[in-house]
Order: sequence, then C-alpha cells, then structure tokens
Amino acid sequence: MTRRAAIRCRHVVLWVLLAVFVLIGGPWIATSVGIHGREVDDHTRDVPPVGIVLGAAVLPSGEPSRYLRARLDLAQSLYEKGTLKVLVVSGDGREDHNNEPEAMRRYLLGKGVPDEHIVIDAAGYDTYATCVRAKEVFGIDRAVLVSQAYHVPRAVTTCRAVGVDALGAGDHTVQTLGADSWPGPLKKLGWGRFVLRERLAGPKMVVDVATRRQPVLGPPSDAVQVALDR
Repeated sequence: MTRRAAIRCRHVVLWVLLAVFVLIGGPWIATSVGIHGREVDDHTRDVPPVGIVLGAAVLPSGEPSRYLRARLDLAQSLYEKGTLKVLVVSGDGREDHNNEPEAMRRYLLGKGVPDEHIVIDAAGYDTYATCVRAKEVFGIDRAVLVSQAYHVPRAVTTCRAVGVDALGAGDHTVQTLGADSWPGPLKKLGWGRFVLRERLAGPKMVVDVATRRQPVLGPPSDAVQVALDR
C-alpha cells in the first residue's frame, strides 16, 4: 500500500468512527441530559398521578416475562404508596402476538390494583408510539414512565420531545437476570446485552422524533381522565 493510500484509508476509518459516535454517542448524550433531575424517588415532589408501564415480552404461557414483571412490580409499589393513581399499561395488543397489555392488566389485578385504575393502551408497539398515543389519544400531559433503568432515559426523552412532561421510574432488580451463581464477570451479561441494544435504539429515536413518524392512533379516549375521577 502506498503512503497516499494509507493516509486515505486512515481518513476513511476516522470518518467512520466519527459517524458511529454521532449516531450512537449523540443520542446517548441527549438522553442522559433529558433524564437529568427527572427520576422519581421518595424525595420527588409534584409527581404526576399517571404512570405508564412500557410493555415487554410475554411468555408463551401468557405470563409477563421477568423484565416485564419487574416493571409491573415497581408500578404497583408506586400505586400502593399513593404516588400514582392510574396505571396505563402500554404494549402490543395485536391478536397474533402474546397480548402484552392484557397480560400486564391481569398481573396488576393479581397484585391488588383495582381494574378501574388500570387503562389499556393496546397499540403501544414501541416507545415512540406509546409516547405519541399518550398525548394524542389519551390526552396525557404529564406522566411517570416505568421501565428498566437503562430504558428510562430514552423513554423520558422521547415523551418530552412529543409534548408529554415525563418523569421516569427505573427498575434495577433484574440487573443480574437471576444469575447469582454465575462467575462474577458473567453476572451482568444479560443486562449488558439490553444496555447495548438500548444504545443502538438511540438513532431510531432521533429519526422518529425528527420525522414526526405517525403511529397507529385511532379515536381519542377519555379512559385516563375517567380513571382519575374514580
């Protein structure tokens, strides 16, 4: 390889690395800034009464997966404390999928949350769709987003970008995926896999928000307001 070709190759590599940083690092910085000061804890004041639990995998048995159960347990805990008054369960409710919102509803009912304080969003196919539907379909202006801790920054940033004043409540309990008996470095393998996937989802968030992608909407619903009034 000639010196000129080597220099050209080096420039290409540098540009590729820069592009990767912009596509992945940029959204990560934006979400880190977006979540700053917006995580709910025992000292948070003026917490919105509406919680939105973001969907995740449902097992073939129809039961929530461990990650989804952890989100629901956190939401139920916030409800029990009186922090949240209404829980919106948002996910994929299509018949050809394991119905996430219905599985979430059944689980919360089993945990003692009254049915009248649970609202189903059956078309929250992804984080962006959940946020847009919260605003456009359910008329939610402020909400607490409940998910795993690695997901909350992107969820909060996305919702804020589409007009929902969002706080976040993040679960850490499944960080080791129950691998307590695994060798030390492997304990966080599962968690790390999801964190990596979350980083790669950043560019999609930017594209969705920038293009104002239109998710499935449908007619407006007053279900959240009705639940709040009960």
